[in-house]
Amino acid sequence: MSAKIAFFDSKPYDRDIFNEVNQDFGFEIKFFKFNITADNAVLAKGFDVICVFVNDIVSKEIIDKLHENGVKLIALRSAGYNNVDLKAAYEKITIARVPAYSPNAIAEHTVALMLSLNRKIHRAYYRTRDSNFSLVGLMGFDMYKKYSGVIGTGKIGKALVKILSGFGMKVLAYDPYPDNEFAAETGCSYVSLNELFAKSDVISLNCPLTRETEYMIDKQSILKMKDGVMIINTGRGKLIKTSDLIDGLKSGKIGSAGLDVYEEEAEYFFEDLSNRVLTDDILARLLTFNNVIITSHQGFFTREAMHNIAETTMNNIKNFLDKKDKKEFNEICYKCHQNTHS
Repeated sequence: MSAKIAFFDSKPYDRDIFNEVNQDFGFEIKFFKFNITADNAVLAKGFDVICVFVNDIVSKEIIDKLHENGVKLIALRSAGYNNVDLKAAYEKITIARVPAYSPNAIAEHTVALMLSLNRKIHRAYYRTRDSNFSLVGLMGFDMYKKYSGVIGTGKIGKALVKILSGFGMKVLAYDPYPDNEFAAETGCSYVSLNELFAKSDVISLNCPLTRETEYMIDKQSILKMKDGVMIINTGRGKLIKTSDLIDGLKSGKIGSAGLDVYEEEAEYFFEDLSNRVLTDDILARLLTFNNVIITSHQGFFTREAMHNIAETTMNNIKNFLDKKDKKEFNEICYKCHQNTHS
């Protein structure tokens, strides 16, 4: 069955890869550069499906308008779903997502941030470009035998554990649903969150954003950590209370931070704002620290991951339209809502 699909927040790379993959599906696609809003949701009229990304905030108002205009499916081209009001969507519009596209891509980006911060690669790069070959201030540490804390051992977290184990690090893991068989295979140890905070030299956040995990890194948790701890976040921005992170960086309690996500990123990430004044004072403050690296939610951004996202998204749409998985999709939507809001 053919279908009309409206893509919101589409970038040139989205259009290239989805047009390529769509050759095997034959859907009618319309790409919009802008995010979906309550004002422009009317543009989805006449479409069977809308496809959105992480910075499209799909509120109850938008869902109601989409439902009125005959949209049957919201296809997320991402794993996270915290940007969608699942309660409002339930029994109105089906939700499909891409639960796993390339866990290795994000795990590898996490390690890239760790190594760059530890060995001051970002600072060395700019020095040598200016013919400054001094090593003063660039000393790092051996990651071998240091403690790394991995919060969340889903597919991304497990990929990260394997990489860090390869460095000879002592890997501590926290997950509400520990996989003891995986721990036995890799040599990592599941511990309490407090023990992970207290022992880890490097902490990586690889968990979803839920009511339980929102601002899990705040003033209280930072106080439990080692002096000079490195914090990496490639999960979701609101896992960290950024103002408390800044206080930790200023005091030296936090030695460095690598952020691929930011709690107020929707207005900034994925866009070229180089000709504008940055009005977010907190983000501007973060950018002043030479021991902070910020990347604009690019952990997923590999050729393999983009192809997997496109292929899974198109298969989700095809399966829904074929009526094969509609009941399953609706059950997933309900369970996601229960887990997020119960």
